[in-house]
Amino acid sequence: MSVRNPSPSLYNEDLAPAEERKWGAFSIFNVWTSDVHSLWGYYLAASLFLLCGSFVNFVIAIGIGSLVIFILMSLVGNAGVRTGVPFPVLARASFGTFGANVPALVRAVVACFWYGAQTAAASGAIVALLIRNDSLLAFHQNSHFLGHSTLEVICYVIVWALQLLIIQRGMETVRKFQDWAGPAVWIMMLVLAVYLVAKSGTFSFGSEIPRDVLIERTKDAGVPGEPGSIAALAAVAATWITYFAALYLNFCDFSRYATSEKALKKGNLWGLPINLLAFCLVAGVTTTAAFTVYGEVLLHPEQISSKFDSWFLALLAALTFAIATLGINVVANFVSPAFDFANVFPRQINFKRGGYIAALIALVLYPFAPWETGAAHFVNFIGSTMGPIFGIMMVDYYLIRRSQLNVEALYHENGEFRFQNGWHGNAFIAFAVGVLFSSILPTFTTILPDWWGTYGWFFGVAIGGAIYFVLRMGARRNPAFAS
Repeated sequence: MSVRNPSPSLYNEDLAPAEERKWGAFSIFNVWTSDVHSLWGYYLAASLFLLCGSFVNFVIAIGIGSLVIFILMSLVGNAGVRTGVPFPVLARASFGTFGANVPALVRAVVACFWYGAQTAAASGAIVALLIRNDSLLAFHQNSHFLGHSTLEVICYVIVWALQLLIIQRGMETVRKFQDWAGPAVWIMMLVLAVYLVAKSGTFSFGSEIPRDVLIERTKDAGVPGEPGSIAALAAVAATWITYFAALYLNFCDFSRYATSEKALKKGNLWGLPINLLAFCLVAGVTTTAAFTVYGEVLLHPEQISSKFDSWFLALLAALTFAIATLGINVVANFVSPAFDFANVFPRQINFKRGGYIAALIALVLYPFAPWETGAAHFVNFIGSTMGPIFGIMMVDYYLIRRSQLNVEALYHENGEFRFQNGWHGNAFIAFAVGVLFSSILPTFTTILPDWWGTYGWFFGVAIGGAIYFVLRMGARRNPAFAS
């Protein structure tokens, strides 16, 4: 749809409702192959596999988690199809025309963190390949810069720069890139698994890894209970769901280009519960086979590929994993901040400039490497900050507005979503309380039990959404208190 007389401070061509919709089920499916099939996705899946303790437990925990992810992504995805607007514009309905800049910036900052994490993982795969050479190994060990080896810094900057090339032509280029990058990683993952299974001479889901090894490798995961316990399985499902916390917010950045809700549902079905479970099973088989072959638990695929006898196979693995990580960075960590930063200053920042800003922030973060913590810790902390935003937006769209939204008013300063000078007080009260219980208290205090942080995102969704609903219903019954 076209917007009549939009406010310049709220509109540019990139933020406008999508008019060309070319993303069919296959492209939606590959959003998820690009998002999951990465070094970080593999590392998390392999880590969670250890916590499950057995194949059956792994299928149950990851299967349940993947179904929940499918349902949640369908909620926000359908909103994108129906409205045609990106995440920061949709957020205006609940946070206000200018208040939406706050959740947009939260999502953008999270994307910058993940951008750095994924770029570091991709460059790590290249480093693992290069240090097979004795001269480069000596250089890697003896030369350091910015808290890393100089070789790591060089590879990081090269991978970082290559990603900038992908966004030069906008979202259609993103679609074309992910349509071949995602399947390419699947092929490499299967090659990796088959190679290790053949070399180990056995096909097993975890039975080859002794229990004492599982306990030792998971003792610092921040998860209650021993591997295979009910508490551990619940934490695995929760962590897997939380891993997608960022895309729950901005999946509408992609679904707005879908040809129909039917195409979206089909792409999500194959890309989420089916693809996620299959990917995790491959990660589990590979981790087990690698333990049998090398006698140690290797959670990073570049650690495995660096041990290959074949230089060609190691090269193929390193390049494939690097390309995969470029894919997820474009999907999850370029597109979102590109729209988010554009939403804050639409007259000065377009899609490309927003992506450049995100990339620059990730480059500045590299010397500090805040992502170099345990996978579960990192995912849960980052994800928990976005739970309240998701809860507020979904309550507003589905429970308050019953899926009926005046899209044109989202682009008018003095329209329906002005609230208090462009800020919606009810949303920010709910957001503040939600973040308090989802992130601040479990991270910086000992008031709440140790297990709380594992479920921080869920508490954020529930508390933020519930408070918003109560405040909105109260405002409806007593307009004098509306904000």
